[in-house]
Amino acid sequence: MFAGLGNIDVIVIGVYFVVVLGIGFYFARKERTSAQYFLAGRNVGWFAIGASLFATNVSSEHFIGLAGSGAATGMAVGHFEWLACLIVLILGWVFAPFYLRSKVFTMPEFLERRYGSASRWYLTIVSILSYVLTKVSVTLFAGGLLLKQVMGWDMYTSALVLVIATGIYTIAGGLAAVIYTELVQMFVLVGGAVTLTLLGLNEVGGFGALQQSVPDGFFSMFKPISDPNFPWTGIVFGAPILGIWYWCTDQYIVQRVLSAKGLNHAQSGTIFAGFLKILPVFILVMPGIIARALYPDIAGDEAYPILVTRLLPVGLKGIVIASLLAALMSSLAACFNSSSTLFTIDIYKKLKPNASEKRLVNVGRIATGVLVVLGILWVPFIKYISSQIYVYLQSVQAYISPPIAAVFLFGVFWPRANGKGAIAALFTGLFFGALRLITELIHSQNPIGFAPLTTLAEINFLHFAVFLFILCSAVLIFVSRATAEPEMASLRGFTYRYTEKVTPTATDITSRRLNIIFSALLIATVVMLWIVFF
Repeated sequence: MFAGLGNIDVIVIGVYFVVVLGIGFYFARKERTSAQYFLAGRNVGWFAIGASLFATNVSSEHFIGLAGSGAATGMAVGHFEWLACLIVLILGWVFAPFYLRSKVFTMPEFLERRYGSASRWYLTIVSILSYVLTKVSVTLFAGGLLLKQVMGWDMYTSALVLVIATGIYTIAGGLAAVIYTELVQMFVLVGGAVTLTLLGLNEVGGFGALQQSVPDGFFSMFKPISDPNFPWTGIVFGAPILGIWYWCTDQYIVQRVLSAKGLNHAQSGTIFAGFLKILPVFILVMPGIIARALYPDIAGDEAYPILVTRLLPVGLKGIVIASLLAALMSSLAACFNSSSTLFTIDIYKKLKPNASEKRLVNVGRIATGVLVVLGILWVPFIKYISSQIYVYLQSVQAYISPPIAAVFLFGVFWPRANGKGAIAALFTGLFFGALRLITELIHSQNPIGFAPLTTLAEINFLHFAVFLFILCSAVLIFVSRATAEPEMASLRGFTYRYTEKVTPTATDITSRRLNIIFSALLIATVVMLWIVFF
């Protein structure tokens, strides 16, 4: 059952499961109200928020996809990680003040209060469907592939174990259980990944020897416009659009910030997460490059699991496998919890506004259970997902994210934006995003003879994101200008022009100054890294 593992490895993995499930059931005894179940009582500190943001984000597709792309093309895929360091600051400094002041539970709820109910329904349905069809499916596919290669389990057994184990503590404990298990999982994840990276570097003969063992340009982050995957124009102009949607408006991520004790904790947590996001380039992309140097015969997405199985001795495998499980389970738990929150608050409570707190918590648990079942039912279909996991995931997000990013950005910065403009932009994005996805799938099987559709199918997904963002922004502006101005109630507290300033305390001022200093340090660090790996 545990191919290639020693007794110590099995004990380490067993201890990991005991700790994670223990935390989940500990918080199961404490959760009572909907705010406690879905937002951990809005009482989470900055360190747990930052760790949770990182652990939620780094999942199996990172271990498989980042390492795989690193083995195939080098460091360029790391742009998504280092851009995230900066975009997560936008979450803390630009969006978090509005989210926390409004006391919303969900992002669709925020959109409704700014634009109207139509936008709320759109974002709720699109978010839940995208979680099931992308996040759950990709996590299960990549997780099954990893555990198949490093533990000898077949893909379906692996996926079932992940879904059931994660579902147990997510249903039991709510967001608090998810966040504090992710706090533990962050340490396990980073510890295991660093261990493998250092052993790999030692095996290959050090960083200098690694550079000489791979093709020229592998350590160059900026690729020409003609690069099929990561052209610099797409990275500079397109990737931030995906990032703003994912880091600043997606319930999957933002729910952690909504649980903060206060704005300073929310901002400090995002800064901490920004520093943590520097690491994946070195502990996930670089192991892929190391695998390419040590084992030239590998295919891209096999890089990380092969490095684990071939390089690690008995004893250390358990630590690294525990880190893989931490990444898998933290993201899956976040997906289950955020989806159940969206269903309970944005659908059930909308239809049953007088539902009791106990009823809402129970509905949330039932919704999570349904998602667990859907995850299990999805297992037979995960084999149909593209093996280019990370690029696949980013490309699908490029079709979803531009209209949502546009609606949120214009919502807080442009008071004239109204509900009709927002829904027009969202449906425009939905139409062209779906058209791109369909034409891309058809064109990959049978080339399309119609030139405009061929261009649409072949354009780089990051360049397409730029086009779609500009188009949706233009639609939002045109329709908003052509229709009535929004009511003042939807602007006060939701846009910068109509937000009252709060007099900060001395403690707030000190915390803010520290946050500014560390934000500047984070920006300088990322810029320096880009220069080094230009």
